[in-house]
This record gives sequence, C-alpha cells and structure tokens, in this order.
Amino acid sequence: MSPPEPDASTFASRRGLRTAAILGAIAALAIVVAGITARAIESSRLRTWTEAQALPIVAASTPRNDSGAAGLELPGRIEAYASAPIYARVSGYLKSWKKDIGAHVKAGELLAEIETPDLDQQLLQARAAFASAQANVALAQTTATRWTSLLASGSVAKQDVDEKVSDLAAKQAMVRAAQANVDLLVATKGFARIVAPFDGTVTARNTDVGALINAGGGNAPQLFVVSNTRTVRVYVNVPQSQVPMVPPGTKATLTVPEHADKAYAGTVVSSAQAVNAASGTTLMQLSVDNAAGELMPGSFANVRLQLPAPVRALSVPASALIFDARGLFVATVDANQRVKLKAITIARDLGKFIEVGSGLDATDRVIESPPDGISDGTQVTVADNPKAGAAATAR
Repeated sequence: MSPPEPDASTFASRRGLRTAAILGAIAALAIVVAGITARAIESSRLRTWTEAQALPIVAASTPRNDSGAAGLELPGRIEAYASAPIYARVSGYLKSWKKDIGAHVKAGELLAEIETPDLDQQLLQARAAFASAQANVALAQTTATRWTSLLASGSVAKQDVDEKVSDLAAKQAMVRAAQANVDLLVATKGFARIVAPFDGTVTARNTDVGALINAGGGNAPQLFVVSNTRTVRVYVNVPQSQVPMVPPGTKATLTVPEHADKAYAGTVVSSAQAVNAASGTTLMQLSVDNAAGELMPGSFANVRLQLPAPVRALSVPASALIFDARGLFVATVDANQRVKLKAITIARDLGKFIEVGSGLDATDRVIESPPDGISDGTQVTVADNPKAGAAATAR
C-alpha cells in the first residue's frame, strides 16, 4: 500500500518556513555588517582624534615691531649722597649724647660730648711747662742784656756773651715748643665735642652715656653715622652689551616697594668705565632728588633706563629663545603647521622681551614657549587662544 501524497497546504507551509529562514539570515548578516562598519568608522575617528591630540599645542604670535624710546629694567641699590661714620678722636667716657637716629642735623651741630680726665691733666701739665719756659726766657733775656752791656766796657769776654745770647735763643725755642704742645692738646680737647660734619640725618648711633670711648678709627667702633639724603645715589649694573647705550645724562625712572604707586626721576651721572669679570656688567651711578626723604639708603629699587630704540626693532618673548650646541634659535610655524627653526642674534635684552638683531622677519609666527625636543619639521597645532596654547604647552 503506497504512502499518502502531501496536500497543497503542507507545501505552502514548507515554502513559508524556508522564506522566513532566508529573510532571518539576511537580516542577521545585515546587522553584522552594520556593526562592523560602525566599529570601523568609530575606530578611524578615534585614531584621527588621538593623532590630533598627540600633536603639541603651541601659542604663536608675530614679533612686536617696536619703535621710539625703549627701556632697560635693572635692579638698583640706593645709597646716601654722602655718608660719614664718626669716630672719637679722644679717649674717655661718653658724657652725653644729643641726637638719636632719624634726627636732622646741621653742619657743626653737637651730637655728643666726651669726658676726658686724662687729657685734662695733660693739658694742665702742658700749660705749666709753658709757663716755666716763659719764666726761663725772661731770666735768659735779662742775663743776655746785662752781659751784652758789659761787653762794651771790656769787663767780660765775648765768648761768655755769645753763650748767654745762645742760651736765650734756646729758651725762646723751648717756649715755642711748649706753646705748640699746649695748642695741640687744646685742639685735641676740642674733639671731645662730637659735631655733625654736614647737613644731614643721623642714621646710626652706637654708643650711650658712660660708655668707654677709645680714640681712633681703626678697631674702635663708630659712634654715629650722618648721611646726606636730600640727594641719593643709585647704583645699577648694566650688561656689557648695553653700556654704549647708557651714556652720562641718560634719563631713568625708579620705583621702590614701599612706595609702589610712585615713580622717581633720575639721571645717569657717571660710569665705572670697567667691566666686572664675574658678572659681565659695568657699575653706573644715578643721581635722584630725595627732598621728600622717601628714598632710604641701602634699599632696593627697580630702575628703568630710557634708551633710544632703532627705527624698526623686532622683539620676541624671552621664553621663545632656544639654546643648543649650534647656537641661538627661535621656533617659527609655517603655513602647513610645521616648525622651522631660525638662527637669530640678540640686539638688546629688555628683560621679558628680547630685541632681535637679525634672522627674523616681521611676518614670522614665533612659538612663544616651544616644548622640549622641538625640531625642524615637527607638526604642531597652533591654539586659537594664545593663553590656552601656553597653558597646554606648559602641561
């Protein structure tokens, strides 16, 4: 007996299953292809982003084109126009002092007095010796006169008369010597009064009443210091390359920390005309009016020397300089965002900026803070915001 033949509904059901299976396989394949494609696109984007982030981000700007007057800022030291340490010329004990630190004094004004008992006794002894010498001269004068009158009568020998006259001359010389000794001690006694040598301010007092005073300025301590501060001297060390640009008469302005809101005018008055081998600088002296007494000797000052600048002067930030074994360079960026190193020479060092003598054009884009290891051909990214680029370079 033969098996039963399938009917039409069974064949239709089988065809539907095959179609569904094919459509499912196609859908799965489409999903797989779409996923692979999406991952490939994302991987490419990630690779591009990573490569872009790997490029150094730099800040670049064109050189400054300065003209007219330029300034050279240097640290300075303020000193009194005249300063006199005062030592004792006589020994003794300090009897009294009249002026303390900060006091304004006139020339010849009393500062202190020294009690000199030893010197007083020497002066009394010298005056007694002077009086004795005067008495001896009076006696010798009388004797010489009498013997000279007797010589005319022939009752005495001329030799004896000459001896009396010579003794008178010797006694007169002794009087002059005694007088000179008295004058010396009187002059020395005058130094017991310590007076100001000139108009100024007492800037130091190193003694007190009853202190033992030793004469001399060697190892003996100074008693007072008087300084003339109506005009002050300001000393600055100018780099050797800048010395020809700072002749006497150059104007300057200076500021001090205690009066940061004020500027004081000064003038270069002299130069040491020598270079310090240790620092490579020349010491220069400025004169500054200090009638108001606001500038203090020994203090620090920031001095800005007003220098004439060339008609066209390109300057770049000091941070842009690159030093290596080949010399001095700056890093520039071309139109393709690639680095090109340019050798330059320095005309003047202005502190935060360097004036370039040669090797740079006004249209060059100079990297302000080049990262370590930068070289010709390095691909970089120039930041639109210079501050952001500088921060990124620092990071």
